[in-house]
Amino acid sequence: MSPTSTTRRRFSVGAALLGAAALTAVLAAPPASADTTAPPLQVVDGLIDTTDTNALGLPQAENAETVTIFSPGDEDLKFNHGVVLMPFKGRLYAQWQSSALDEDAADTVVRYAVSDESGESWSEPIDLTAPRTDGYTSNGGWWTDGETLVAYLNVWPSALKPRGGYVLYRSTTDGVNWSDAQPITDSNGEPVRGIIEQDTKALPSGRILTAVHVQPGLQVKPYYTDDPQGITGWTQGEFDDQPYLPDEMSRELEPSWYVQQNGDIVMTFRDQGGSSMHKLASVSSDNGETWSPSVVTNVPDSRTKQSAGNLPDGTAYLAGSLTGTKTRFPLVIVLSADGETFTDGFTLRDAADLQPLRYAGKSKNLGYSYQKSIVWGDYLYVSYGTNKEDAQYTRVPLDDISLRTAPGTTAQPSADGAGRSLGVSWTAPEGVAPTGYVITATSKSGQSSTLEVGADATAATLTGVAPGRYSVTVTAFNAFAAGEASEPSPWTTVTGRTD
Repeated sequence: MSPTSTTRRRFSVGAALLGAAALTAVLAAPPASADTTAPPLQVVDGLIDTTDTNALGLPQAENAETVTIFSPGDEDLKFNHGVVLMPFKGRLYAQWQSSALDEDAADTVVRYAVSDESGESWSEPIDLTAPRTDGYTSNGGWWTDGETLVAYLNVWPSALKPRGGYVLYRSTTDGVNWSDAQPITDSNGEPVRGIIEQDTKALPSGRILTAVHVQPGLQVKPYYTDDPQGITGWTQGEFDDQPYLPDEMSRELEPSWYVQQNGDIVMTFRDQGGSSMHKLASVSSDNGETWSPSVVTNVPDSRTKQSAGNLPDGTAYLAGSLTGTKTRFPLVIVLSADGETFTDGFTLRDAADLQPLRYAGKSKNLGYSYQKSIVWGDYLYVSYGTNKEDAQYTRVPLDDISLRTAPGTTAQPSADGAGRSLGVSWTAPEGVAPTGYVITATSKSGQSSTLEVGADATAATLTGVAPGRYSVTVTAFNAFAAGEASEPSPWTTVTGRTD
């Protein structure tokens, strides 16, 4: 399915603004900071149908593929959760937490597996940690600079009250031999006291950005570092989280983030303490150093971890279960060309595709839980724990979901010289619609004339052209990029004569 398929749903921005405003108005009243600030993102009215419990009203992503990384049998660890992927030296690495039956049990370990070059066949799980006697360890995701792979590990001491923890890491350069666990450190060289979110990514500047749920308890804060390995120099961004449980937990939890077309960073949060069942969002305009107060958006949430990001062309996406309830299925993705208005969406796995829950356990429930995502090669990979027992991912071709793709190449135009003018005609390219064209006439001697025309034009005349023999190219463009220039037209002569 291409971005121009007739099954894709598109809506006008004007209607979107009215629809989003109407929906936001009926949300449960947020704190004062959310009353005075417009949300930095919205889904257009009608894009998500929360009454459709199978697919949320979204078309199926026809080329989506689901792969199982690990599925437990009767003799295996049956609780598997928090699957995070990272490409490293030509292979895909998956990390998750496992235990015998129950979530966050004392026997919890962090494991990883390695794919083949296609990401489709996976090794047996390998333990990165051992069970602890003083608490447990959960997975904190990955980072890599291309030469070293870093695994973040969240340690939850049972004696620590209120509930919280700290971050360790292990690293490898070959994917086999790992360093001993050590703490990541802040800009003062001190260990970071908090639980890292499984969503560490690089900004366009190269700065690494994530979030940490800092002590006491779990108070979410954006964190960034300019250390390419993501180990030292972590700095807390300025962010006033909203209170929920004093000294225990902030209202905002488990965020993800993406970059808007204008360069602003949007961090989206699980709304743990509100009653809206919609995502919260905050904005940074200074590379992650300071953040606005979070506000309620009109994007439904399922009160769980989430995944946001940008495709290589800049398209922003939100992947997750956007149900507006605590139900964690279906698995969907919504898309935005500018990172402000989400206009398109697809179902990656609907409710009918969900396999049965096979093993009972504490906090085990149906659904595609704790989604995270990564771009590798020609695909976006969305990973998750299905029913908190199967480690899986669904991947979708980038070409199917990219909204900021340049228009196609215009076919060879025709050109006709007369007097001091050049008449040019062409056929609009198929696929992504252009917003305009640039016509370039180049003479044998190297002189050139250009003209820019609008999207509806298929013919134009360049006037005031110097005499000579010319060939002409036509290049289609849109708001994001220019396509390739057409093949030059046959040569034509501009005589300069007006009689």
